[in-house]
Amino acid sequence: MEIDSLRKLYVEELKDLYSAEKQILQALPRMAKKASNELLQKAFQEHLEVTRMQVERLDRIFEMLGKSPRGKKCKGMEGLIEEGEDMMKEGADPDVLDAAMIAAAQRVEHYEIAAYGTLRTYANQLGLKDHAQLLQTTLDEEGNTDKLLTRIAESRVNRDAEVR
Repeated sequence: MEIDSLRKLYVEELKDLYSAEKQILQALPRMAKKASNELLQKAFQEHLEVTRMQVERLDRIFEMLGKSPRGKKCKGMEGLIEEGEDMMKEGADPDVLDAAMIAAAQRVEHYEIAAYGTLRTYANQLGLKDHAQLLQTTLDEEGNTDKLLTRIAESRVNRDAEVR
């Protein structure tokens, strides 16, 4: 399909983000299982539930558009998740692994923040105010998750990793 309008670009970017969220749904349980810090483990488990709601919001947007969310694979997210999984396979000290997983998770969050912010802007430009509100809700959640990960890292995890 030729992308010759902002609306078509919007739909393509939504599909990309939908794929990204689906990949995150698969990665988060593995990350929660590998985390040794209880706060980090809980944060990953809670974000899994939040991500499920985010996928539901995207499903609602696609329903409003009369489009399918399928048909695209987010290669950017695939790469970010692969980098995080490579670190989990390297046999790092548990505290160091927690710090590495926080870094990987924050890269994912920043990718999502950029994507949701862009899509919210497109939705506003296209006059899709209902979409923009749904995307803003998710954007706020992603920002909150990023801040939570920073607090966990700074309050304990990075210090525990440094002791090694």
